[in-house]
Amino acid sequence: MELQQDLIPQKKTIGALDHAVFLCMVFCFWFSGYIYVPVFSLYLEDLHFSYGAIGIILGSYGVTQILLRFPLGLLSDILFSLRKQLLIAGFGFSVLSSLLFLVFDSFFFVLAARLFAGITASMWVMATILYAHYFNNGNASKAMGIMQFFTVMPQFVSIVFCGLAAAHLGRQVPFWMALAASAAGLVICCFIKDPSAPPPNRDTIHVYQYVKDTLRLPKLKLFTILSMTAHAVLFMTVFGFTPLYINQLGMGDTELLWVMGAFFLPHAAATLSFVFLRFTSPIAYSYSVMLISFAVTGVCLLYVPYSATLFTVCITHACIGLALGFVFPLLLSHVVEISSVRLKMSVMGFYQSFYALGIFLGPLLASRIAQLFGLTGVFYGAGSLAFAAFFVMLAQKRNMIS
Repeated sequence: MELQQDLIPQKKTIGALDHAVFLCMVFCFWFSGYIYVPVFSLYLEDLHFSYGAIGIILGSYGVTQILLRFPLGLLSDILFSLRKQLLIAGFGFSVLSSLLFLVFDSFFFVLAARLFAGITASMWVMATILYAHYFNNGNASKAMGIMQFFTVMPQFVSIVFCGLAAAHLGRQVPFWMALAASAAGLVICCFIKDPSAPPPNRDTIHVYQYVKDTLRLPKLKLFTILSMTAHAVLFMTVFGFTPLYINQLGMGDTELLWVMGAFFLPHAAATLSFVFLRFTSPIAYSYSVMLISFAVTGVCLLYVPYSATLFTVCITHACIGLALGFVFPLLLSHVVEISSVRLKMSVMGFYQSFYALGIFLGPLLASRIAQLFGLTGVFYGAGSLAFAAFFVMLAQKRNMIS
């Protein structure tokens, strides 16, 4: 995330109320985007879409992020005066997305709605940049930790509410909840404070040079590939075809809530350990943790097709959630470490844009596998990707720990 940038002196005083308003906006940002995700593939199946169509719709969420996040990070200084307006516009697209889901059920409009949700997610770049300026230079890591918490927490809360709402009120109710959260977030966003001073004048801003220097950074491509693979695994399974597999086993929305909870509780615990314990680890240690995490993820995914009971499905997904909960923040912290102050925004924009390739390609690959080999094949494919990341890390060990 773009939270470790060189923070310029603040022009406005930031109080506790300002923090509370901003974090309420962040909660609405992620809650509105994830409230329907646990039952989304089931909802698409209810609309009688094929696995191929479901994969395209699920993957489209990453398309707009691929196209927008790198340019937004690259041009963050140029877009200084528009940061808050762009964030407000993101909530506008979230409102429009929810309305399209509620009013239409054709492939074209559902696809458009998911693309609009991707535009909203792209504006996370603006949110992280703004909140970084709520802290002075010495507390930039604290800003990142708080934002990490307010990313995971609303996702977990939304999953709980989604499971309960879908089980008792129907699978369309989460879209109404997304609409309400989007509208609330839009209103709250109008009251957030932007405390940052205008960036110093840069008479010569050569975008091409920024891109060139970013691509030359050592390890950036490697860390991005690993993150892209991890996101592909996540959106192939938990945020993709796991709900369909649960349904195929004859379980309902209540059981799905247990599975999602089993994934997200360890996932959140692993992620938040980096926030509250504030530990910093040598690169060799974090390399070992990520290597083990990818191995555990691969083994558990390969075992999922043999999990015929709710208990075993929950156990495998809990282990996957725990492992990926270590991978994401470790990769993020290393990307922050390798980027210079001048390239901080473009590096994080590049990283976020290209790991979104996993969000896009993962569901497409999963849908193709499901069409050819059934839903169990999706987990074999995702497990193979996790092991591919494992072997890439082994092959690049000297490069990663140097």
